[in-house]
Amino acid sequence: MIIKNSGNMSKKDKTLKDILDFILYENPSTQDEIAEQLGITRRYVTQLLQPLVKNGTVKRAYMIDLKDYEKIAGSLSEYSSSRNSKGNVIVNDMLINMAAHVHSQLEASFTAVLEYDEDKANKALEMDYATNNMVEKIRTSVETIVSMNKHSEFSKSMLYTEVAYDLERIGDYCGHIAKFVINDVYEIDENVLKKLKKMYKTAQKMIRLAMTAFIEGKTELKDDLMELEDSIHILQSKAINLIATQMAENSFDEKERSNYFIYLFRVIKAFERMGDISVEIMDVSIEFHDNIPRTTTPRTFRY
Repeated sequence: MIIKNSGNMSKKDKTLKDILDFILYENPSTQDEIAEQLGITRRYVTQLLQPLVKNGTVKRAYMIDLKDYEKIAGSLSEYSSSRNSKGNVIVNDMLINMAAHVHSQLEASFTAVLEYDEDKANKALEMDYATNNMVEKIRTSVETIVSMNKHSEFSKSMLYTEVAYDLERIGDYCGHIAKFVINDVYEIDENVLKKLKKMYKTAQKMIRLAMTAFIEGKTELKDDLMELEDSIHILQSKAINLIATQMAENSFDEKERSNYFIYLFRVIKAFERMGDISVEIMDVSIEFHDNIPRTTTPRTFRY
């Protein structure tokens, strides 16, 4: 898992980081704008920014020197990046937030299925707008960093964007799960649901392991991840066999019942694809941290 630092960030440090993030991402024109957005006084904004304005980290037009931002943000971050000296603090932070959002999106989608709640399913689908917005912010941030730092390794910098797109794909599959509730009129059979609950927990674990490997450089977690991938494929086979038995017992004269099985297969496939994408993120992590290029052989032919 992503490990928090032992000491909690003080309220003052958190406010300073919020101010710096707002300047970096929103380009405010005045201190009044910063204060209003963050719900603090202009005087407090001035107090926190004054030392950084004096040493040149923050320019008068409220722009930030990216190298200085990385030093400051790294010292204020809630998370440890033990091996990730190669990582860019700004983008790491954004990826951490995006991963947390995708975990929440998956939880919201599956909760809607468990409770067969259409309102919750619609709210889960709405979360995908934020997921798409996050991937765009990461993409533009990476492009900005590469353009400002001519010495950066372009290929490695682009791996940040690749991981963000992988998280976006997981978000898309969350939508497949939420849409089951909206599209169908039948609740899921209890025996199948038991298998789906296990697939859900396994997918959450796989996403967490893969992102920990990328953010913290813990590529040794690959063995654990591959064990979980085996588990999710076994669960997939068992769930499909259960559904096949149910299909044999039902008449396909009922269109609604036929659609039920189609949508249910999509839910099972969504969890399986989340596992596959997690393995892809792990492969990116190994290339990023251990300098081991990914194989060009399709994954289906490797094992």
